[in-house]
Amino acid sequence: MATRLKRKPPPSPYELQRKAAQRAALNALKRARRSAEKAGVSLSEWEDEFLTSVSERVKEHGRAFGDPELGGPGQALSAMQGRKLKEIAKKAIGEDNGPPQRKRGARKPYPSRDINDE
Repeated sequence: MATRLKRKPPPSPYELQRKAAQRAALNALKRARRSAEKAGVSLSEWEDEFLTSVSERVKEHGRAFGDPELGGPGQALSAMQGRKLKEIAKKAIGEDNGPPQRKRGARKPYPSRDINDE
């Protein structure tokens, strides 16, 4: 008699999404470090430690933050970690914009008027 092997149930879509987010986060971390090394930009001690610790947490736990309110379900990085990663990547390619710019179409503040001027 032939014995049939049981098939493993297909992974849930949530699990596939979580694994994809994990791979994307690890690739983004590696890309930021590689681009900094290639450009000859020296990362600060804090930035180097950030990239190392976040990549270790993503590899070990599948995400780099413990509080589920800090990031969406299925995401590997929190919103702030993603922002810091983008800042490091910009620094590596030399795009330092300085202070944040005002949005297009945002109203200029009204000039202050003194009551005694009229």
